[in-house]
Amino acid sequence: MPRTTDVLVFGTGNFAARIVFDIAATARVPVRVTVAGRNRERLDWLRVAASSRAAVFGTAARFAACPADLAQAEAAEATISACRPRVVVQAASTQTPSVIAATGNAWSRLVAEGGLSATAVLQSLFSMRVAAAVPAGCQMINCCFPDVVNGLIAASGLPIACGTGNVAILSNAFAASLDRTAPGDVRVLAHYQCLGPFRRQAGERGEPMPRVWIDEAEIRDVRSRFADVKLTAEPAIEISGASGVPLILAMAAGQPWRGHVPGPHGLPGGYPVIWDKEELRLDLPSGLTRDDAIGWNARFEQENGLVVGEDGFARYTGRLAETLRSVSPQLASGFAVRDVEAVYAEMEELRAKLLSRLDAT
Repeated sequence: MPRTTDVLVFGTGNFAARIVFDIAATARVPVRVTVAGRNRERLDWLRVAASSRAAVFGTAARFAACPADLAQAEAAEATISACRPRVVVQAASTQTPSVIAATGNAWSRLVAEGGLSATAVLQSLFSMRVAAAVPAGCQMINCCFPDVVNGLIAASGLPIACGTGNVAILSNAFAASLDRTAPGDVRVLAHYQCLGPFRRQAGERGEPMPRVWIDEAEIRDVRSRFADVKLTAEPAIEISGASGVPLILAMAAGQPWRGHVPGPHGLPGGYPVIWDKEELRLDLPSGLTRDDAIGWNARFEQENGLVVGEDGFARYTGRLAETLRSVSPQLASGFAVRDVEAVYAEMEELRAKLLSRLDAT
């Protein structure tokens, strides 16, 4: 069966749109992109708008649309089998990232107090269904909370190349601030929890700070060096969605690339990496070992979040475990990764209940 597309993007929301539109504006070699989703009207608009942007910028990107509802268990496999892509980009989720800035109900308060890993199960269902359908030789990029969800995917024995955003938000913002934008000039080690301080004013920033190297020298005072870098309170999709586009195009074209990604091969947090046309590998500065880099990132979820053990059991930790226990002791006790589908239903029920409960605090 002939290949019908190079890049298959699941999702029709703002994050998927950013990726598709930036591919349209930047592709310099021919690339065929198919957008898949259940909202037919939105799907058609993304196809028309992306195709029009490619015409505006005179690029070699071409776009198609494919109806697909990932809420249907068989949809991922059917869509991937029909398209036979080189790269699958999964950006569809039942939990929008805007929850980080939401207020007014008990669910948003739980996420604010316990951390974004409260949403990990809700973010993982579609991504795990897509990963299960990805054939050998196809690269899977998960855009849905990759710092944590990619670990769930890997623990299930499913293929995962990496995610987009998070560490790449900071690395690109820092590189622009320093005017050092050549690949490898600036290398950053950062967990998604490191984004929080940069959503505050410079004088109000606490921990945690990312680790940053210029060439091979680590910056000792990251806070003051990047006082000019301030993120929005909302998800910074203008950077995070865009950050994945050069890698997506490199994977589709079989070209090398160097930059930053979260969750490479299911690792916790984000790292500098190299795509060598066939494999994604860590690109750490001298003196930083692989074990030390992974350990530095892993401690964030170990202290507060969701950790997957070698036994395939996911455990909530820290403040998140306490907060979740107050509303659902059963969910707070953790779950076997193989049971994500069942746990998703329980978490969705809890979220619906908490969304209906106005926050009195």
